[in-house]
Amino acid sequence: MNNLLKSVFISAYVSLLMISSLHAAVGIWQQGFNSSWVGVAIAVWPMMFFFARLFLADVVRTSPNLLGFQWVAWLGCGVTIVLGWGEADQVLQYGYAFGVGGIGLLVYLFWYSRFQRDEAVSLKPGKKLPQFELQDELANTFNSNSLLGRPALLIFYRGNWCPLCMAQIKEVAGQYQTLAGLGVTVALISPQPHENTRGLAEKFDVPFKFLVDPRNSAAKTLGIIAENGTPKGMEVLGYDSDTVMPTVLITDKTGTIIFADLTDNYRVRPEPETFIEVLKQHGIA
Repeated sequence: MNNLLKSVFISAYVSLLMISSLHAAVGIWQQGFNSSWVGVAIAVWPMMFFFARLFLADVVRTSPNLLGFQWVAWLGCGVTIVLGWGEADQVLQYGYAFGVGGIGLLVYLFWYSRFQRDEAVSLKPGKKLPQFELQDELANTFNSNSLLGRPALLIFYRGNWCPLCMAQIKEVAGQYQTLAGLGVTVALISPQPHENTRGLAEKFDVPFKFLVDPRNSAAKTLGIIAENGTPKGMEVLGYDSDTVMPTVLITDKTGTIIFADLTDNYRVRPEPETFIEVLKQHGIA
């Protein structure tokens, strides 16, 4: 139920940001810069910019708490109070500024962005990677035992709809020559439809394994499934309502896990240099 509420929240939150941002722009144009619509704009425009940047730029990770955005949002709430007292649109302006700009931001940061992961004992360094089956982009069966014999970097990502996942993959793809030189197999794994994975493979054109996890079978085996984790409405594009919590694993040639990033915040992800350093520490690089 918690994840279902999250999937509804993120779709509604972004929609309300767009509506309030547009309304603030119209209000400033009609009433000028002395109106409290300026406060509304200060409160909601930064997060509108934040999401636009996620989709338009290659943002891989952000700070956990976005303190600057919080300060600006609450500043906008204060300006709305000062300039909006007694205005006809006072209630609506307060709703936008406090509800969307202030409270909405806090809910996004400290509830939506965070995962409530159970301790994945089977994924601790030193453990053997549990066996599971996947499919490649052409729907051919791929067994995780195929990764044995070489070190492997496994990145479980939510899908092409997730801008931070796409930016992370692009970042790792930029390191493919280094990883290939170390003999590392890179496997990108998502529960998304095969056609989406084929499109991703064609887009990056790197010697990685682009794999599909039908019905989140592997994610369930590994304990990293996010039930109802896909934003509500994405089902119309063919995505399943369940997805995976972003997870990075590195195994050695025997299939033993030597690194596991089980982030509890989808906006906080490891740097590619971390992977190289782990490989060096284990004598692979």
